[in-house]
Amino acid sequence: MAGQIDITFDQPTGALPQVKAGLIKGYAVTAKARLASAPEIPTVDEAGLPGFYASIWHGLWVPKATPRDIIAKLNAAIVDALADAGVRQRLGDLGQDIPPREQQNPEALGAYHKAEIEKWWPIIKAANLKME
Repeated sequence: MAGQIDITFDQPTGALPQVKAGLIKGYAVTAKARLASAPEIPTVDEAGLPGFYASIWHGLWVPKATPRDIIAKLNAAIVDALADAGVRQRLGDLGQDIPPREQQNPEALGAYHKAEIEKWWPIIKAANLKME
């Protein structure tokens, strides 16, 4: 916004208010589909960078030894919250996608997490990135 950065990749929660205010330009979303809260911004596929998908996602993690009934209760509470119209509207306004109901479970989260590791680990390794 100060004219010091030519391009950046940001998550919708930080970028969309700036785009909507006309302070920055949204060139593309790194997803297969346009955001419902910003349908005017094309996908990376539409913008000429097919397949470059990167997303911000959230998960709730518990210690490995957490009893299954506790996990089921936590998951049920999350599913209930994500079904609430007000919560869905607020998250949508922030540019957050809510997974379909059948994907709102520990098994789906585990599979998604594994796929993200498999996707990004070779890139991290090739770039020799290290935690500080």
